[in-house]
Amino acid sequence: MPAIRETRQLPYSAEQMFDLVADVARYPEFLPWVVATRVRDKTESGLEADMLVGFKAIREKFTSHVELESPNSVRVHYIDGPLRDLDNHWTFSNTEGGGCELFFSVDFAFKNAMFEALAGQYIDRAFRKMVAAFEERAAQLYGSSNSSAQSVA
Repeated sequence: MPAIRETRQLPYSAEQMFDLVADVARYPEFLPWVVATRVRDKTESGLEADMLVGFKAIREKFTSHVELESPNSVRVHYIDGPLRDLDNHWTFSNTEGGGCELFFSVDFAFKNAMFEALAGQYIDRAFRKMVAAFEERAAQLYGSSNSSAQSVA
């Protein structure tokens, strides 16, 4: 199963980044290819949500269960959609000088092995673009800094 791992040092607190990632309902405002989201059920420890993803004429719906452990972790478990599996995990750790370290991982498998091989060429860039979109959204919401955000992947 293909996997992507990304670690970044960001000038925002773990709490700020957790709040941003946990706010699934706002994803269409800033995430590329996310057309719509619908939070079905929400509790303090998690939620179940549908996400409609689109690119040109293609539209696919994903349903996921999201575990929330404020302010340190967001885990997303795939329930239904066009893939065989899709799980991702975000962790946020405050750093001594201020800001936080963000770690993002995603593991995924397509139902069709040929499509997986084809999409594998682009999926890494797509997920990295999505992580960058969270970083840009944080700058909009919390203010940008002296560009201390850096990738350490």
